[in-house]
Amino acid sequence: MLTALAVAAGLALMAPSTVVPSGVSCSPNTTFCVIDVEQPGTPGDPGGGGSSLDPVIERRCVVSQTGQAVTCEGPLGWFNDADDCYWRLLEHQPPETDPIWGGRYPEGAIYAVSCAATRPGGSDGWVWSATEPPGYGGVGVTPAQLAQQAISRMELSGPAIRMTIDGDESGVVGVPLWLWTEVGPTTWGPNSATASVPGLSVTATAQARRIVWSMGDGRSETCAGPGTPYYAGGITSPTCQHIYEKASAGQPDGAYPVTATTTWDVTWSGGGASGSLSVTRQSTASVRIGEVQVLITQE
Repeated sequence: MLTALAVAAGLALMAPSTVVPSGVSCSPNTTFCVIDVEQPGTPGDPGGGGSSLDPVIERRCVVSQTGQAVTCEGPLGWFNDADDCYWRLLEHQPPETDPIWGGRYPEGAIYAVSCAATRPGGSDGWVWSATEPPGYGGVGVTPAQLAQQAISRMELSGPAIRMTIDGDESGVVGVPLWLWTEVGPTTWGPNSATASVPGLSVTATAQARRIVWSMGDGRSETCAGPGTPYYAGGITSPTCQHIYEKASAGQPDGAYPVTATTTWDVTWSGGGASGSLSVTRQSTASVRIGEVQVLITQE
């Protein structure tokens, strides 16, 4: 009977897919989510960057499949962020001859695992594990939550917006406007940082993947790279550009608002766990676009 329960529990311990609302990035199989809040920057400069202050880290236990907050410890044991189940070390371990060991005795230990209380269709049983599951025996930070601190230390930002025209200059309808960002650890990457607490260290690495340029005229450009800086004599950008079809004279302040959003891919590892996620950062600027006036005279 115990062996059958163990097999059933083993099948049930496959972590469910995390379902989250739009705009929230969650690392698979963890309770770690990143919610991006736009902080507008000055024209042409990054905005929405990280703070030099580390966030307050505390453990929160949430069932990833339902979003329900649960106690991290209770009669059923300690909540495991990786599978949404409660784990409890058996006070009296089964004898060496019990099939649950699978020939691994005395390595690891047998745990009573309860998934029925937290996961629809989940089951309970016994499971062998070589190590304690994440978060077992304490309410301290988990590796996924510590990864959040490492990400904040990288101070990832939106693009350092650069365009063909600068300052009070105006572009021209129908002429390609080159778009790019200055490349650095905080504006394109790569970037990495490590966060630690006693007994646990997590390193995160970030690399920008794309920039979506919302040009203020109802259209946008998605560029897979940082773009190409303008060079004298250049006409068409080889990587990233936008062509305005109308002048900006009717816009507020006579300029189109430009918002550039960078998507960063982040991977992290430490404490026997690893994960990956995407975060976004934004910058804002504005651009004036005029029309070429042609004067025809007759002699």
